[in-house]
Parts: sequence; structure tokens; C-alpha cells
Amino acid sequence: MKQVSNMANTSNGSLATLLILFTISAAIHTGAAQFPVQSQNLIADNVSVVEGDTATISCRVKNNDDSVIQLLNPNRQTIYFKDVRPLKDARFQLVNFSDNELRVSLSNVSLSDEGRYVCQLYTDPPQEAYADITVLIPPGNPIIESHEDIVREGNETEITCTSMGSKPAATIRWMKGDKELQGKSKVEATYDRMFTVTSWLRFTVTREDDGVPVVCIVDHPAVKDFQAQKYLEVQYKPEVTIKVEFPQGLIREGENLELTCQAKGKPQPHQVNWVRVDDDVPSHAVITGSDLFIENLNKSYNGTYRCVASNSVGETYADYILYVRDSQAGPEAQRLDHAVIGGVVAVVVFAMLCLLIVLGRYFARHKGTYFTHEAKGADDAADADTAIINAEGGHNNSDEKKEYYI
Repeated sequence: MKQVSNMANTSNGSLATLLILFTISAAIHTGAAQFPVQSQNLIADNVSVVEGDTATISCRVKNNDDSVIQLLNPNRQTIYFKDVRPLKDARFQLVNFSDNELRVSLSNVSLSDEGRYVCQLYTDPPQEAYADITVLIPPGNPIIESHEDIVREGNETEITCTSMGSKPAATIRWMKGDKELQGKSKVEATYDRMFTVTSWLRFTVTREDDGVPVVCIVDHPAVKDFQAQKYLEVQYKPEVTIKVEFPQGLIREGENLELTCQAKGKPQPHQVNWVRVDDDVPSHAVITGSDLFIENLNKSYNGTYRCVASNSVGETYADYILYVRDSQAGPEAQRLDHAVIGGVVAVVVFAMLCLLIVLGRYFARHKGTYFTHEAKGADDAADADTAIINAEGGHNNSDEKKEYYI
């Protein structure tokens, strides 16, 4: 009986406890209904960081009600619980802790630190926000190479640029002087989650490309203005021009002539020759290096004189046409020629004026002359009847009718 009584007392106590908990729970829910709590927003941002630098992770709470904030690593190990760091990694340091923020720095970031970090807020149910850390690994120095160091004008050259060991993969651009060119690139992934990029540039060179830099530009979020360059060396045939040292202007018999052949090429022309096209150079002409000198000119020297320059790339020439005029054709002769021409023009003008005067007088004298001989008999008749008869006779003879009109 006593045991049964104890069991009854125990049962009554349990019921009383349950009743009390139910009453408290109801009161809590009733209070919650009467005083609603503002929602709490947990915010975290993604972070990109260059390998070896410091990353900062920030867990921010809006309208916090004293709930606990903690930060977990990608393996969901607690880095910071409030302002306490359970994780034994001294690279993690507390930057700021308050009711609304938990901010932690991670120094000397390596590729193994990459992943998703979790900001957790102890509410019911718990809230989570995620911060993805992306580790950027800059590429090594770009390597630029060409198949040949010296290129001849008109040939095609190929230049290669390689960027190794980056994350993410770099992109490569090409510049020749101030002009951008398009190359072809290939991206290769390596075993350690990094990338190697190779780009090829092919183009045909001209003599204007000699000494111009070709620049390989590597674009990557971890670096700026990363580039390598190579200067082009282009060989080309000589450029030849002929300069008249004297005389200036028209060339007369008895004068002297000096021509200079100017030749420029790469490599520098090793040979410069003077020849006369379709004939021999005058026997008394003097050729000194690139200069041609002929004294006491006469018309027999007229012709085309050619300067020929050559180097290892090829041969080029330029021509000068010599035309010798009479020695009398000086300034006084020119004035005489002008006088003769003026006289001829004056004679022609005078002749045309005389012709116009004659024609004018002729037209003036015959102006309005238009008559017939139909009434010729009437003028010579003695009386009216005879005049009529003579006039009718004139009508019958149509062959005698004559008309004049000017």
C-alpha cells in the first residue's frame, strides 16, 4: 500500500511538472505573439586574394538579438566562436567582434585555403551565410621567342609567348608598335590546378618593321602591365636616289655635271656602280665612290645614267636622264625667243583685225540688196499699155528672173 501511495505521489508530481512547463510554454508563445521579434539577416561576402596576401572574412548580422556568431572553415571546423579561437592556426586573427559583426583575417593565404567558409548564427533554426575564398596565383614572367632573329623583307615570321603557372588562366594580347595584332592561343591545365598559356603570332614583315618592338601582354586579375617584348630586325634591299649637286636648272653645253648616288639598305650596300643605259659612260667621266662627275658637257652625252646599289638581300637602281641644251640658250637667248614669239603673236592678231575690217565693209555695202527684174520692161515703156505688155512678157520668161540676197 505504501509503495502504491509513493507511485501515485510521483505520478502527481510529474503531471504537475508537465503542467508547469506547458503553462510557461504557452506564456512564451503568447508573449511572442504580443511582442514580435524582428528577423535577423546574416550576410557574408566572397573574397578573392592573391596567394601570399591576407584575406578578410566578415560575418555581419542585421537586427541581432544577442545570438552567438561563429565562423567555420571549409571542413566545418570552428575558427572563431564569438571572440574565442578554438582552431590552433595562428594565421587567423580577430579583427572585430561585436553584436553585429565577426571579422577575421587570414594571412599568408595559400592555395589550400581556398574554399567555402561558413558564417553561422545560433538562432532557432540556425542561420548560415557563405564566403567563398578564391586564391589567385599570378603567372611567372612571360617568355617571348622567335624562330629567327633576323628576317628578310617580305618573309613571314612567327613569335611565341608563354605564360606559365597561373590561376586562373591568363590571356595574352599582342602589339606591334602602336597596332594590336591577333594571335592564336592554347590553354593547358597542370596537375596542381594551375594553367599554362601559349600564344603564337605570325605576320609578314616589311622594312618599316625594322627596329619596331613586338610586345606580348599578359592579362591576369593578380597582376597589371605584365609584358615581354622583342625588337624586330629586318633586312631589306637598298633604297636608291640620285641627287644633282650641280648645275641647278637647265643644263647647257660646256657646263659640268656632278651626280651623287644615295643608297640606304640593311645591311648597308656594299657596292654602288654607275652605268649608262644603252651606251658607255663618257671616257673622261670621273666616278668616285657614289659620285659621277662629267665636265664640259655636250649633246653627245645625252642619255640615261643609272646608279645600281646592291647588298646581300638584293639589287636596286635609280635613273637620271641627262638632256644637254645649246650653250646659246642662256638668259639673253631666252629673252630673244620671247621677243620672237611676241612678234609672231602680234602679226597674227593684226592679220585677224584686217580680215574683220574687210568683211565688215563688204557686208555693209551689200546690206538689204534684194531685187527682181520682173518690172524691168515697165521702166522703159513709153505708155501704160506698153508697160503692161512688157511686164507680162517678163512674167512669161521665168528663166530671166534673177534674185539677189545677201
